Amino acid sequence: MAESKTHTLTRQIIIAMLAGIVLGVLINQIGASPWMQTMIVDGLLHVVGSVFVAALKMMVVPLVFVSLVAGGISLSDIKSLGRIGAKALGLYLATTAIAVTIALMIAGTVGPGQGFDAGQTEAVFKGKEAPPLTQVLIDMVPTNPIAAMAEGNMLQIIVFALLFGVAISMSGSRGKHVLNLFSDLDTVIMHMVEWIMRLAPFGVFALITRTFASQGLDLLLPLAAYFLTLTAALAVQLFVTYPVLLRFLAALNPLVFLRKMRDPATFAFSTASSGATIPVTLRTVQYKMGVRNSVSSFTIPLGATINMDGTAMMQGVATVFIANVYGIDLSMTDFLLVVVTATLASIGTAAIPSVGLVTLTMVLGQVGLPVEGIALIIGVDRLLDMMRTTVNVTGDCAVTCIVAKSEKALDQQVFDDPAAGSVEDATRRDGTPITSAAE
Repeated sequence: MAESKTHTLTRQIIIAMLAGIVLGVLINQIGASPWMQTMIVDGLLHVVGSVFVAALKMMVVPLVFVSLVAGGISLSDIKSLGRIGAKALGLYLATTAIAVTIALMIAGTVGPGQGFDAGQTEAVFKGKEAPPLTQVLIDMVPTNPIAAMAEGNMLQIIVFALLFGVAISMSGSRGKHVLNLFSDLDTVIMHMVEWIMRLAPFGVFALITRTFASQGLDLLLPLAAYFLTLTAALAVQLFVTYPVLLRFLAALNPLVFLRKMRDPATFAFSTASSGATIPVTLRTVQYKMGVRNSVSSFTIPLGATINMDGTAMMQGVATVFIANVYGIDLSMTDFLLVVVTATLASIGTAAIPSVGLVTLTMVLGQVGLPVEGIALIIGVDRLLDMMRTTVNVTGDCAVTCIVAKSEKALDQQVFDDPAAGSVEDATRRDGTPITSAAE
């Protein structure tokens, strides 16, 4: 029963995504009439897709806050919290460095951009200034926690929620009442997430159809070498790097992991937003992979904020592409600068919108390449952003599983069970509601 429902929903989402791609490309190739463009593409599809993404984002702050408070309660030991944080941060930085290195190696071999005419585009790009890392560290501590939640400032929410959870655990009998409240809230919010999941096929179909109806595939032809090079690099990170790390650092079956990543990967691809995918990602690692809330509630929001493996790969490939377009040779020192800058920028610009383009501006500046070159790749960036986000979210889950396994906070039976993860039937065999996985 549980397996049937879970797999049926996953199949529906995948079918909706594929149908959306086909229909969107057809609309783009045939050409939408003014009526269809206004009423269907920019009307119905836009409304359904936007409402779906808004519903996901609606759940992010309450879900992250409640889950983190509950996680902080079980991590009353500050040393344990610090250890988990250090492992997660170290792994996120390591995977980002590996990602950009792989991207540079593949791009250096393929050589995208050679023979490309820089005059093909009239796009203009104006880079935003990224804040220094010191300011980012200062801004992590909220002066107003309520304002942080209203603005969706994830780093500030993480800090306040963890401190609040630890304070509850240290408040003795009085804190138990608050603990019970947050445990109940966690269950209620997960049920709300499940309601949104039931509507996922419709939302995914609307988002994908509108994206491909607007973008089409014609934009890929002039930039085919860049597009395919980055796609290949992302595939290596997704199907080689993460499986190797899972196998050797956590002794986990990579094939099982990848199968259970279908839901968050599909959502990430559809929304192109790691933040909007957080509810689905948390649901997956807790219920399908058996990671305790005490770990996942911290590592997933942190990863969605600072882990940008896919974005780092885009920066590596784009740097080589732009250098080839302008006929500028990069030295080994320049390549090392790209690796270091892209890795550190994953933290330094965590709260900036369009973070991929912001950090690319920084990377190009470090190696002396014209920032205007970014205008060459903007046309296909939306489609690539969808794939980059899929890689980012997969990296969040992989690091979460590795950290949880090292902390003995992963239920191996749940991870290995292909039927695990149905929130529709989220009750134990004795009928008690499940509040968190692997308790």
